[in-house]
Amino acid sequence: MKICILADNQFVTNHGINALCKETGIDTIIRAETMAELQEKLKTFPQAFVVLDYTLFDFASMQQMLNVKAAAKESFWLLFSSELSKHFLRYVLLSDPTINIVMKNDTEEEIRLALQHTADRIPYACEYAEQIIRNNYLVDTTYALPVNLTAMEKVILHEIAMGKTTKEIAYEKSLSFHTINSHRKNIFRKLDINNVHEAVKYAIRAGIFDVAEYYI
Repeated sequence: MKICILADNQFVTNHGINALCKETGIDTIIRAETMAELQEKLKTFPQAFVVLDYTLFDFASMQQMLNVKAAAKESFWLLFSSELSKHFLRYVLLSDPTINIVMKNDTEEEIRLALQHTADRIPYACEYAEQIIRNNYLVDTTYALPVNLTAMEKVILHEIAMGKTTKEIAYEKSLSFHTINSHRKNIFRKLDINNVHEAVKYAIRAGIFDVAEYYI
């Protein structure tokens, strides 16, 4: 029997995933609203597959998520989020082949296919994730950072390049979510960029982030 543990706290997503699961013949869908609850569900249903929005769930870090996954060796996971950095995805995909990836802005057909593969315990990565695995970014040391980027903003930019969310950075730096979010907005404004992917690319080209750091 295929059991889905839905670890996503977004109301609309919950209903959408429920509908797609039922369309693909998966009738047993269990909600998990916290990390502790997810761990308990995985103890009860060790071979379940998990649909998880990492950015909205209460994991303190990527490593904490991977530790929970490692403890549930028989489970298969599908990360289903709207914003995950290239380096986060590359690290996760290389760390555990039983974690699949699909983005919330992917087509209905691709999301359904990702669900089917995960339920059948078959590795799957959406086109965006596959491109990340195929491509590498080169450091351009001539690409200088603006002089008005503060020391803290450079630190935050480095953490973003490491694949950390605003929530994770705030937790690790013992700062409020609002403070880190304000720094993030200032970085995007000063660099004239619009999303995390551009921020990561900028950090690499500027030489403040070495891709090798991500594999240490």
